[in-house]
Amino acid sequence: MTDTQDEALALDLIQRTEAAVHEIAALAVDTGVHFKIADIVQRVEDALPHDYPEHEAGSTSRRDVIAEMARDILSGEMYVE
Repeated sequence: MTDTQDEALALDLIQRTEAAVHEIAALAVDTGVHFKIADIVQRVEDALPHDYPEHEAGSTSRRDVIAEMARDILSGEMYVE
C-alpha cells in the first residue's frame, strides 16, 4: 500500500470507530448497561467488509489499533492537537 492508501485506510477506520463509539455510548446511556472497549472493537469489526485490509504494523493487530482509537476517542486524546 502507498502512504496515501494507508492514510485513507486510517481515516476510514477512525470514522468507523467514532461511529461505533457513539452507537455503543448511546445504548449505554439509554439502557444503563456498561460497555467495554472490546464491545466497540467488535462493533467495528462486525461492520467491516469481508475484504477490508488487515493492519500491517508489526505485531499490532487491527483489533489493537481499533481499541487504541476507541480509547483515544473516549478520552478526547484523538482531538487534542
